[in-house]
Amino acid sequence: MLPKLDYSSPRTLGELLELLDRYKDQAKILAGGTDLIVSLREKLEKPKYIIDIKKIPELGKLEYREGEGLTIGATVTFKNILENPVIKDRYSVLWEAVKTIGDMVLRNRATLVGNICTASPAGDSSPALLVLNARVKIVSKEGSREIPLENFFTGVKKTVLKPWEMVKEVLVPEPPKKSFGRYLKMMRVRSEDLSVVGVAGLGYREGGEIKIRLAFSSVAPTPLRVKEAEEAFAKPGPIEEKIERAVQVAVEKVSPISDVRGSAEYRLNLVRVLTRRLLKQLVEVV
Repeated sequence: MLPKLDYSSPRTLGELLELLDRYKDQAKILAGGTDLIVSLREKLEKPKYIIDIKKIPELGKLEYREGEGLTIGATVTFKNILENPVIKDRYSVLWEAVKTIGDMVLRNRATLVGNICTASPAGDSSPALLVLNARVKIVSKEGSREIPLENFFTGVKKTVLKPWEMVKEVLVPEPPKKSFGRYLKMMRVRSEDLSVVGVAGLGYREGGEIKIRLAFSSVAPTPLRVKEAEEAFAKPGPIEEKIERAVQVAVEKVSPISDVRGSAEYRLNLVRVLTRRLLKQLVEVV
């Protein structure tokens, strides 16, 4: 049974921000609800007010502008993303990551912004957005601010958001020309399961040299971009040596835990195997 709650359904962003300013930490935002409803049922969250944002048109913005990038509003669902041909073509790493999340029913409701605001270390969309250098636009009655996604997470299911703030949209810049992205995810038996380890990569050439970006899920308290591993490709040497150097650095920088989905030792081995596999795929294409 869900607890008794006061429910609001504002129709403008201004109304929404007024409600957040009034109720602050007593309120929770409802978009897809795939995490929130479970938390309410299990009494992990005990707000007094629920603010449903689905009727605010501007939060459903999903727009690509060539040379500028992609805007993904707070109520854009995973289904919307998977059905967008531009994302599949130009932001393949994000498209692949979203495709691994849950099942068709969940993707019909769950939102990308909700996924990153949950701030789960196992979130699949976050590593993909990290290698794409995504930013989040945070708004409140006081104004707005933009921050890199890598500065958004502060701990397990914790972010920089204040109680009176919300993420209006995610801003993803134009990827480098002829870049290629992949997302590899190891799960247990069920296809809709959370990742035991996930790794996102983006490869491209700059001045004739191969550049790589790498980010991981389920290996640290937050989704993690490992820039030190990326730097291995800036050093001279055969490509095979660069890959092995990047793999070793990635293994050294992650800090996985043991839980019901896998031991820390198993996760470290997966980081080694999946990173090597991903890097080989990227360098073959770019």
